[in-house]
Amino acid sequence: MDTMTLWHITGWGFAALAFAALLVGFSKTAVSGANTVSLAIFAAVLPARASTGVLLPVLIAGDLLAVLTYRRHAHWPTLWRLFPAVAVGVVAGTLFLVWADDGVVRTSIGAILLLMAGVTVWRRRTAEAGDEPDAVTTRAGRAKARSYGVLGGFTTMVANAGGPVMSLYLLSAGFRKLGFLGTSAFFFLIVNVSKVPFSAGLGLIDGSSLLLDAALVVFVVPGALLGKWAVHRINQRLFEQLVIAATVVGGLQLLLR
Repeated sequence: MDTMTLWHITGWGFAALAFAALLVGFSKTAVSGANTVSLAIFAAVLPARASTGVLLPVLIAGDLLAVLTYRRHAHWPTLWRLFPAVAVGVVAGTLFLVWADDGVVRTSIGAILLLMAGVTVWRRRTAEAGDEPDAVTTRAGRAKARSYGVLGGFTTMVANAGGPVMSLYLLSAGFRKLGFLGTSAFFFLIVNVSKVPFSAGLGLIDGSSLLLDAALVVFVVPGALLGKWAVHRINQRLFEQLVIAATVVGGLQLLLR
């Protein structure tokens, strides 16, 4: 990767990265999907390719804090149904990257996120979600899990942007706040850790990037604590609106970059 150490970043650049790291912690324990803003900040301050390698350990730190906070609320049947489809999506994303340039990738993912946000809003206006995520046991629920899993794997492979896709799936499956956060915490911890060897093999993670990560991870912790405090003060309807709004912002910033 490009030589990128803490010493090569301006004070304003580091402040922006620190804010993005804080937002990662907040998104992992409160409003999942909000870290799409962090993706944009990292890509703006750092070289686009290098930013993905620097961001990955920061995301994993946030995932660990989220798992520690919401581990009792994970819905494992949903996770087991998602992982095979996610693997297919990762392979599809890899093949897509063989021929697609950055502009095509950003436009495609931005369009997918906006389309799915619209579909989620429409579905929630026309059908009342249940209190438990039992829809995953039906044929339609399994088909939905597979389709969202493939899209989640695809977007996380090509742009570290799987968060909004999985957020929309968990909302559409009827998850309440704590089940939503517990299930997504384990999902992204497993997926992000599995990406580390590939990122290291591509030279996106090295000693220089880890030095910067060591400085940024400190800011993930207060963000996670702020999110834990805030989530119990956000009602379910507002929670869902914030998740969808964060998805729309992420889609727009990918389209307009």
